[in-house]
Amino acid sequence: MTNSFKEFENAKLFFCIGTNMTEAHPVASYFVKRAVKKGATLIVADPRRQPLADHAKIFAQIKVGSDIAFLNGIMNVLIAEDLYDKKYVEENCEDFDSLKAMVKEYPVEKASKLSGVPVETIVEIARTMASIKPGMLCYTLGITEHTCGKNNVMSTSNLQMLLGNIGKQCGGVNPLRGQNNVQGACDMAALPAVFPGYQSVADPAVREKFMKAWKVASLPDKPGLMIPDMMAGLPTKKVRAFYIFGENLANSEPNITHVEHELSSAEFIVCNDIFPTETTRFAHVVLPAAAWCEDEGTFTSSERRVNRVRKIKEAPGMAKPNWWIFKEIAKRMGQEWQSEGAGEIWDNEISMLAPAYGGIKYSRIEQDGLQWPCPNVEHPGTEFLHRDGKFSRGKGLFKGIEWTPPAEVQDKEYPFVLSTGRRLFHYHTRTQTSRAGLDMILPEETADISPADAEKLNIANGEYIRVSSRRGSVKVRARVTEQIPGGMVWMAFHFRDGNANWLTNNVFDPETKTAEYKACAVKLEKER
Repeated sequence: MTNSFKEFENAKLFFCIGTNMTEAHPVASYFVKRAVKKGATLIVADPRRQPLADHAKIFAQIKVGSDIAFLNGIMNVLIAEDLYDKKYVEENCEDFDSLKAMVKEYPVEKASKLSGVPVETIVEIARTMASIKPGMLCYTLGITEHTCGKNNVMSTSNLQMLLGNIGKQCGGVNPLRGQNNVQGACDMAALPAVFPGYQSVADPAVREKFMKAWKVASLPDKPGLMIPDMMAGLPTKKVRAFYIFGENLANSEPNITHVEHELSSAEFIVCNDIFPTETTRFAHVVLPAAAWCEDEGTFTSSERRVNRVRKIKEAPGMAKPNWWIFKEIAKRMGQEWQSEGAGEIWDNEISMLAPAYGGIKYSRIEQDGLQWPCPNVEHPGTEFLHRDGKFSRGKGLFKGIEWTPPAEVQDKEYPFVLSTGRRLFHYHTRTQTSRAGLDMILPEETADISPADAEKLNIANGEYIRVSSRRGSVKVRARVTEQIPGGMVWMAFHFRDGNANWLTNNVFDPETKTAEYKACAVKLEKER
């Protein structure tokens, strides 16, 4: 997030696109709803009429995968009607002509046809956003989990720069991260092109710094592989060993049948986890780890806040803290790492090697944590980024972006579009929530369909149906709901049986390698 959760309370406008915030981020959605009660304007754009839409002044029910066309249509109105922030654009941004030329190709009539949002609604959204400044834009996985996910994100940035909403309190582009500590994992270099603190592996000075600190003779100067490429390398033996750390790939990756083939092809798999999962079945070695409350450490939230995590109980059996497991493996590879425990690792390594965390010391995050960048111990942390339109690259860069459809669209054989997400009562693949009694509240998966489609197919609410794609089929109960528009099916991936990922398409954004969980073609049949 460029901004902070505490700003939600005083925000004047929220534009929430591709975010089922009420179920996936209920605390954040509470802040939004509280702001609306105080007078903030809420605009929601989503294929489903999900719960947040009930609090919105404007709800735009866009077609799955039409985000760029929809956003281009809004920006077309802003430019055509001279409603954008000219001063901000001229002083703080580059390549406006590129954006202007592209959005000119998306008049509201075209944007309406591609997105399914009425012309008058697109115009109303543009005029409303231009009239209430600043405005906060929030998105979640509904924007990123597409083959054009990176372009979707860039389109949201285009819109906020055009409105002059970046670098201001109660503004910005604010992604709510999909899982706990995703932000922290990325910060700590769980990405193949950077060292901790987003320092490029291609920078010789950065490599030299880490080589000295880590006492090694060399480090890679080119990015490594992302998860889909790692997994694709298993059957071909390009990748021979696979260390899986706290991830249930056999349930969470698209096209489970294909994923299981990849995992079963590995010569050697190590799983480092707190519970047995569908993925540990493929492991040659399982390393039992301590859970979050069984060791000291930190999490970093969506708003870049580094918070303390405190130990409240001992880990059971042979389970050990993750840092200890990694340190012991390194020892057997000839490395003697000095730090003992999370506090020493943070103070002696992380804050010393990553400038963005230079001022974040363990002693300073006893209370409510600190937000990076925090370059020195006198710094209070950064509430919002790009203050006054001063971007880290100098000026904000516009980019005209063409809309592209999902990789797989409906046809006569598979006439419905399947989109996936999360439900309130379960988290991810239920590795934890199934053991916490929440199956009593939500015991099985459903396929959510519209009343019109249910009537057409003679399907009653609660009846079993079969949902099939080109990759597999699942038997689930139908949930008939007004939230879903005609021609769409919505499912989650929390359960093994009825998991949407037996159906989803294993295609990815070419740059981020994020899977297109939000769109594939399916058919529905009533179980006899």
